[in-house]
Amino acid sequence: MREYKICTNCVMDTTDSKIVFDEKGVCDHCNNFYNSIRPNWHDDEIGADTLNRVIEEIKTNGRNKEYDCIIGFSGGVDSSYLAYMAKEIWGLRPLIYVVDTGWNLPAADENIRKITEKLDLKPCVDKIDFEQFADLQLAYLKSQLPNVDVQDHVIFASLYNYAVKNKIKYVMTGANFSTECVRVPVEWCHVNDIKQIRDIRKKFGTKPMDRLPSCGMFKYRLYYRYIKGMKIVQPLNLIPYNKSDVINVLNKKFGWEPYANKHYENVFTRFYEGYWCIKKFGFDTRKVSLSSLILTGQLSREDALRSIAQPPYPEEDAIKDMEFISDKLGITREEFVRIMNEPNKTYKDYKSSKAMIELAIRVAQLLRVERRNFR
Repeated sequence: MREYKICTNCVMDTTDSKIVFDEKGVCDHCNNFYNSIRPNWHDDEIGADTLNRVIEEIKTNGRNKEYDCIIGFSGGVDSSYLAYMAKEIWGLRPLIYVVDTGWNLPAADENIRKITEKLDLKPCVDKIDFEQFADLQLAYLKSQLPNVDVQDHVIFASLYNYAVKNKIKYVMTGANFSTECVRVPVEWCHVNDIKQIRDIRKKFGTKPMDRLPSCGMFKYRLYYRYIKGMKIVQPLNLIPYNKSDVINVLNKKFGWEPYANKHYENVFTRFYEGYWCIKKFGFDTRKVSLSSLILTGQLSREDALRSIAQPPYPEEDAIKDMEFISDKLGITREEFVRIMNEPNKTYKDYKSSKAMIELAIRVAQLLRVERRNFR
């Protein structure tokens, strides 16, 4: 077994089995940021000029249309700030698109209400078929993979499918280097793979997926973009974006309330990231988000280490979440515990489109569409 080691610059460590350190003990995530991301990331005058051109392009294309763009909206800090900037600062007419997977915490629903009401934006809500979705989530739990949260796939598939169907060309997302420049290692969270999703459902599920939105790599990266003309826009990469400052703005203007950790607006994701991954696999996804904040100068390494030393949320709350999730998925707590205690697996244990995905990523990196560290 590899000797434990932690980066001397961020808090990524050998729980990422493919991490590489240089002679100073700095990891490849950090070196990728300094060598590839930061030199090409323009949140300055160059970014401002680019953003102005993009905004004008969106407005021109959207003339005489009800909406000129669509924003996938979760009520989290990134999408909330994006909605505010789009409507109030850039003068766009966004369709606010909310995907209801059935797991939102009340705080998230309240933040969605506050932002949309005060911006006078009526959200379009896609309520996911929970019977089929719960069956798929339970299948993933039974698969023994670390990444059992397939919500991202369903959410983005719903967003992209709706945009293309309704001929909304510009899809704005809150993705940003400022808080997400370190990518979750593939073994912690295998990339979107429709082939693997179908294999896991076939092995462990009991219901079809015909009422669930899906959007594989080919459809999203090729067909939708180059045939249908869908454009993904990430405006937060073109402006100064400091997380604590943004939270203060949202709180002051809308009464928006922050969550304990990134992605904790959702009870299933909170449990998956804060308990399942840590207890079962030793993967703490906070290391990724905290390391991103270290690299972008928003957090000291010492403060990040202090955060990592504490559990993501109280154990008693995690157990309550387990009971709530078990009940909602139609199994007992004892069954859930039994599932957790079964041998761990990796994405390599199931069918996948790994070769095609890796090729697509390499092409994206060559085209400078993707700069984060994939390996």
